[in-house]
Amino acid sequence: MDQCRTFFFCLCLLASQSTTAEVKTDLRRLMMLMEKPLSRSLSSSIGPRYIRRLEQMLLNSTFNGHNLTLQTNFIQSLVFKLGCNFPGFSLTSATLEPVPQAWAPHGMQFPAELTRGACETSQPTELRLICIYFFTANLFQDGSNSSLLNNYVLGAQLDHRLVHNLQEPVNISFWHNQSLEGYTVTCVFWKEGASKGRWGAWSPEGCHTEQPSSSQVLCHCNHLTYFAVLMQLSQDPVPPELQVPLKYISIVGCSVSIMASLLTILLHVHSRKQSDSITRIHMNLHASVLLLNSTFLLSSAMAMPTIPRSACMALAATLHYALLSCFTWMAIEGFNLYLLLGRVYNVYIRRYLLKLCVLGWGFPGLLVLLLLVVRSSVYGPYVTSFSENQENSTSAQNMSICWVCSPVVHHVLVMGYGGLTSLFNLVVLAWALRILLRLWARDKVLNPWACWNTVTVLGLTILLGTTWALAFFSFGVFLVPQLFLFTIFNSFYGFFLFLWFCFQRCRSKAEAEAEMEAASSSQTMH
Repeated sequence: MDQCRTFFFCLCLLASQSTTAEVKTDLRRLMMLMEKPLSRSLSSSIGPRYIRRLEQMLLNSTFNGHNLTLQTNFIQSLVFKLGCNFPGFSLTSATLEPVPQAWAPHGMQFPAELTRGACETSQPTELRLICIYFFTANLFQDGSNSSLLNNYVLGAQLDHRLVHNLQEPVNISFWHNQSLEGYTVTCVFWKEGASKGRWGAWSPEGCHTEQPSSSQVLCHCNHLTYFAVLMQLSQDPVPPELQVPLKYISIVGCSVSIMASLLTILLHVHSRKQSDSITRIHMNLHASVLLLNSTFLLSSAMAMPTIPRSACMALAATLHYALLSCFTWMAIEGFNLYLLLGRVYNVYIRRYLLKLCVLGWGFPGLLVLLLLVVRSSVYGPYVTSFSENQENSTSAQNMSICWVCSPVVHHVLVMGYGGLTSLFNLVVLAWALRILLRLWARDKVLNPWACWNTVTVLGLTILLGTTWALAFFSFGVFLVPQLFLFTIFNSFYGFFLFLWFCFQRCRSKAEAEAEMEAASSSQTMH
């Protein structure tokens, strides 16, 4: 009888070993298949299937002991059996079997809180933690062609459960031997369904970035998924102590501009005079500035993780449309000024204002609509990192707004569009000042309107939006003064336009009174 039991036990042991060997073979075969290069279209369609299949096989695999480790040239998979008394543990590449293409060290630290949510709702006999490390970003290609530090993507999952909002974060370490000078590094995770045309996109939500040393990036994230470090070419670093004053200047300036633009439009509507095309062009510019400031104030609040991405995309597209429309109406102001000063006789253009409205409101709308149709993922949460040097480390704070995410679109349809507008209006302004100086020089002496003429020059400078050209001086020693000047002038732009509107009304009233006095004096003499 004892011999039968021993024989039966040996058969079970051989069967379990055979099953484990088959599982390992199937897993390695799938991992080797995932290593093959894929085009962008195939990685978006086949990539998620491969990853889901690998996750399911790891979670359902049968093996002896408490952990299972598998690796190929570019992928390493680990499975751990956990219980409700999980104390937390750390994984580093130094304690794992080496992977041929994993040349830089890495590590993950899991808190004891990891299994608490699962154990509070039920009392599972066993929990499984799987870790999948990709040492190639082939399966995680987004629409922005993002660069990842070391091309590492480190992922973790607990059973079939969604783990998020952890009080104690998961710590992910990426070591490297490259210089990050000129780059902004941001800890991100792969957010499925966040990009149209791709199966996901990189997002910084729920992650905090630190650089304890020049060779390490440390990520603190409150959830489990696939993590990486995003590398973006950075401009001159913005000192973190300037973040708060610049933010308050922007909020106050935009709020004042909204009230000023709204008051100007209401005063124009309330005045029952029949306005000319010049005044109507001014009112359209006020309307575009009103829309721009309103959407800008909402952009930070709508970029919160609790807000649906579609709402943030819609607001980002509206903000971009408002900015392009504002630039276009500035250019229209410059063109109209050229017609006023460059032509001696009155110029009549049939349906002039209607054509300008089609250009000022329709053309920017066409550009934004075209972007939404071709690739709507160009809009969404845009992350700006502020680096802060501490005693032994460097930490980064992320600030998100709903804005243009694509660098190409930003360079062409923000900086390029605004640059052409500023260049055109600067040329018109210089030409207009030359004509005005000739007219004033003809008088030889200062006339009573000299003060008005000085204010006119300042008003034209603001009206044509030439202060937006300050955006091209954000480098070197110009950075800090440029930030404050740009923020002050352009956040209060609506208020300055309101002052110009008041100046124009006062001047027209003064000219009308002067004409009446001249007419009455001529009648008295006759």
